[in-house]
Amino acid sequence: MSRVHSISTSAHKYGLVYPGLGWVVWRSAQYLPENLIFNVGYLGGWLPTFALNFSRPGAQVLLQYYNFLRLGHSGYRAVQRASYDVAQRLADEIGKMPPFELWGEDRPHLPVFAWRMKPGYTRTWDLYDLGNQLRQRGWLVPAYPLPDDLSDVTVQRVVVRNGLSMDLADALLDSIGESVRYLDGLDGPLPHEHRRTGAFHH
Repeated sequence: MSRVHSISTSAHKYGLVYPGLGWVVWRSAQYLPENLIFNVGYLGGWLPTFALNFSRPGAQVLLQYYNFLRLGHSGYRAVQRASYDVAQRLADEIGKMPPFELWGEDRPHLPVFAWRMKPGYTRTWDLYDLGNQLRQRGWLVPAYPLPDDLSDVTVQRVVVRNGLSMDLADALLDSIGESVRYLDGLDGPLPHEHRRTGAFHH
């Protein structure tokens, strides 16, 4: 941790905030880059700030503050615990399915996990095909390749947000199981000329 100078968070990925809201925290003022600080003439003096001034409404920040007051530390802990429990159930069950293996930690520390196809499982379908099958069932679970040094690895990822209940998680597991059974039953590969890959973007 001694090498960590700042931590940034895309808060919208876990719910409880307006989309687009995030935070960044520096270990101390000495690590805040000087080129981020603006000296603003305000009320007869100069005010150093690194906020985005006069550029957008403050509703996102105001409602985030409301959630902080309403939920408190224990409330946020309960929400994140519930999300983590759902993510762990999904990871456990998907990891048990014959075609897949979890990518990364078996017991993730965050409510997010990824999986890939077991090498040699099949030549008939891949995770892009699974993603398209899930899309037809109402789920958006994109498949995307990892960066260049792992370009031979394609994964699917789930980020569990506030509101994804155990019941919805079970429905997703059912859809994955149905999709796998359909794909395993194919006599040959699906045509890929016009396949939607569902590439992942931050």
